[in-house]
Amino acid sequence: MFLQQLKLTDFKNCPSTELDFSEKINCFIGNNGAGKTNLLDAIYYLSFCKSYFNNIDQQNIRHGYDFFSVHGHYRRNGDTDLVSCIQKRNHKKSFRFNKKEYDRLADHIGKIPLVMISPYDRDLINEGSEVRRRFIDGMISQSDPIYLDELLKYNKALLQRNTLLRQFADSGRFDSNLIGLWDDHLHKSGTILHEKRNSFLKTFIPIFGDYYNIVSGSSEEVDIQYESGLFDNQLIDSLKSGIEKDRQLKYTTSGIHKDDLQLLINGFPLKKFGSQGQQKSFVIAIKLAQFEYTRNIMGFKPILLFDDIFDKLDDQRVGQLINLVSQDSFGQVFITDTQKQRITRLFDASTIDHKLFEVQSGKVMPTNE
Repeated sequence: MFLQQLKLTDFKNCPSTELDFSEKINCFIGNNGAGKTNLLDAIYYLSFCKSYFNNIDQQNIRHGYDFFSVHGHYRRNGDTDLVSCIQKRNHKKSFRFNKKEYDRLADHIGKIPLVMISPYDRDLINEGSEVRRRFIDGMISQSDPIYLDELLKYNKALLQRNTLLRQFADSGRFDSNLIGLWDDHLHKSGTILHEKRNSFLKTFIPIFGDYYNIVSGSSEEVDIQYESGLFDNQLIDSLKSGIEKDRQLKYTTSGIHKDDLQLLINGFPLKKFGSQGQQKSFVIAIKLAQFEYTRNIMGFKPILLFDDIFDKLDDQRVGQLINLVSQDSFGQVFITDTQKQRITRLFDASTIDHKLFEVQSGKVMPTNE
């Protein structure tokens, strides 16, 4: 599967644009702020029905215009699929697959698997547990629709339970039967999600370790540990035993929405003891492992996006990455970079199928056709 053609109208800073791509590697070159990342974000939209950077859809409309549209033609096994997203100001977002609109956007997740590697991925290390939970949820949901359905059920039940806790605090009354109803929903979905997260990580962590060794070129010991209260107690028991605390705080303090991932290097927290280079290698390795895991589960290659990840990597490490993703085990790759000389030098002596595009103020021009 690969993205054959992308059509944009007034998406972020991009005016009307139509681009044809290589099946293998495509590079967007330009200064910071030129719009390179916006092109990757448009491709991301077509896989996840939303922006990687800004979940408020209407803020992605080009300033001063009334709507944006993103259309992608994908080739898979000789067939062409059209994916379209249109957002008008003050209107509901329209998302279509082969011109048929979705009733639920969740039904599209996994049709066009994609992995994005961005400087913002450092948030996995530096930010709170919510970022890491969102990451693992996104990874599993691409290839497991049951997981996504249970996650939506769990989040709905959690919202209802928290709303009740606030209402009980305001009114001074308490209904244990009503709380118990949402406890049962949380327990059922939360148990399924916990088991699937645990099973996923047992498969994922060895793949990640192999990629870290490739990317870093070192023998440091790295690990990802899954932290969850469900290893010690069933969720239903934790919810019942913690109800007085929940009533006092007015929110649910137990559950898989409190899970976290501990990122370790040589047995110590990566955030405190990892250098900038080690942290960058760690995140890139996680994303490459996500690619391989998704490919193995789904049976075909996800699209891979590299957004300005070459910064602070030496030329040898950049060359290693390019050689890695040029192998047959990888499919279509999109890369952004500010250094035209670096990209052209990498491909001048290469036989790898590729296309280069220069981006200036949202306008995109092929440079090697």
